Formats: sequence, C-alpha cells, structure tokens
Amino acid sequence: MKVLVLGGTRYVGRAIVDAALARGDEVTVLNRGISRPAPGGTVPLVADRTDPRALRRALGDREWDAAVDTWMGAPRVVRDTCALLTGRVRHFGFVSSWVVYERPLPPGADESAKVIDGDPGDEEDGFYPTAKRGAELAVLDAFGDRALIARAGPTLGPGEDVGSMTWWMRRLERGGRVLAPGEPGDPLRYVDVRDLAGWMLDAAGRGVGGVFTALCPRGRHTMGEYLDTMRQVTGSGAELVWVPDDVVVAAGIRPYLDIPMWLPASMRGGMHDIDASAAHRAGLDTGRPLRGTLADGWAWLRGEGEPPWQDTHRWLDPRIERRVLAQAGRAGGAQPR
Repeated sequence: MKVLVLGGTRYVGRAIVDAALARGDEVTVLNRGISRPAPGGTVPLVADRTDPRALRRALGDREWDAAVDTWMGAPRVVRDTCALLTGRVRHFGFVSSWVVYERPLPPGADESAKVIDGDPGDEEDGFYPTAKRGAELAVLDAFGDRALIARAGPTLGPGEDVGSMTWWMRRLERGGRVLAPGEPGDPLRYVDVRDLAGWMLDAAGRGVGGVFTALCPRGRHTMGEYLDTMRQVTGSGAELVWVPDDVVVAAGIRPYLDIPMWLPASMRGGMHDIDASAAHRAGLDTGRPLRGTLADGWAWLRGEGEPPWQDTHRWLDPRIERRVLAQAGRAGGAQPR
C-alpha cells in the first residue's frame, strides 16, 4: 500500500510511519523538515502546510492508497490539504480526540453522542477540542465514507511527548512521597499508540470508514494499577500517597494540566464510561498488557532522553505537591499505599 503520512516525525505520526514500514508499505512523509528529519526508509516531502501553494508544489501529481493526518492546529489547514488530496487518495485517516464529545455524556454513550461545535474553515489554532472537531468536519466533507476518524483517548507508549506517561515516570524516578490524586480504584482508559497506528493502517487497507472512539474497553484499568505498574517498571521506591479529589482540586491543582491522566469524579462527565466497542468490532485490538506498554515506554524514555519538544514547565510544582501532602496528612485525608 502506498501511504502518505502528514507529519510523521513525532509520537502518533511516527508510530504510524513505523507501523507502515513494518508492514512493507511504501511510505511518503510530508512535513516542514524542521523539528526532525523524515524517518529512514520513507520518501520525504518538505512543505509548510499552512501555505497552500507550497503544499501543492510538494505533493505534485503523486497518488496514494491512503493518507493519515494527525494535525492539531487550525482546521483550515486540514480542509486545504483534503481539497488537494480528494482525487488522488483512496482513503483518509484522521487522528482526532475524545475531547470533541460534549460533556456530560449519558452513561454508555457511543459515537452518536453530541459533540462540540467546530468550523472546518477556522484560521486559528484556538482551543484544542474545537480545532479537532473542525478538522473532523473538513475530512468528512472531503472524503465522506472514505474517511476514518479516530477519536483517540489518552495515548501511551514509546515516543509519548504529551506527559501522560513520561511525566509520571520522571516523577516516580525522583522517589519520595508522590501525590496520587483520587482513589486507587478510579477508572483509567487509554490506547497504546502502536495499536492505534496499526489499526488505522489496517482499516485503510480494508477501506473501513466512519467515526470511532479509540480506547480500551470500559472497566479494564484503574489509576491505582497504572501508577503501581509504572512504579514497578521504573524500579521506583516512591511511596504513593492517595489524596481525595476534592482536596487536590481545592489546592488549585488542574486535572491533566498539572497532573496528567487524572480526571476527578466531578469532572469526568461520563468520559470513562464511553462505549468504544465500535472500534473493536472494526478491528482495533487493545489487548496489549499495560505493563508492556509502560515497560516499552520506559525503555524508550531512558534511551532517548526527555523529548526536546515537551513542555517541562507545565506540570505540578514540587512545592505545591509537598504542601498538599502535608496538609492532607494533618487532616487525615492522605492514604499511603
């Protein structure tokens, strides 16, 4: 299969390139050529996608069986890209996000649930959820049933540059008393980036179209399992101290922005109960053990070092962590495990 990957040098895009090369596909990678060079074994095309003329020149008159896009900026860029590719790409896959769903979601909601508004012609990078929704609309307008929209939940695994996994690994590596928000039994859902990448390529080869929530099944994992497994994988001697959600929120600590993978019960809005079975019926296999995902991620992080593009100033301030742990301990709200 001839595959065009738009981006292809970072995390999800790189995982798609790696999976396509492993399958024996002929892979073309289009990006600005600034952050990292195109992976070996690919055909590199260099263009700034925000410039339609530059994009047109780079694409030339080439054709592909499938294209996969991970764009997270202005939807207009996706719209312009799709306009150039509709006549020469058979299948178009777009990596969107589960954040496009409007919360609160009804129990067991599926892909038919209400989503937020988005504008496919929006020129601004703007708010991430609305940017992703606008891009979805651009792809669907151009490709219809030849498009696959993967509304991915948190992605984990090698190359992770968001912090969902890497921040926790570095924090546990430092040791000491670690603030673990909520309860050990709180739900946790994710998808291994390699499983997502392989599925999108397989679906392209089979001509599968539609909108899918890409996540592991409901009820499979918990926050306690996530952190305990990560502690084992990293060989950390850190002590996890579980602090109730309300105490953490009252301290001004922001879910996901300060502590990744944490969503307090009051803010979940049904997200952890969303039904992802449609993607599983369409071939998404999320049976890879959590330990394997984390162990491979830890091996990558130790080998590659801190991702140079990761915002290391965003996360929980150690001084705030120490203060909350001390306050919770005095109030009897902390639970060391």
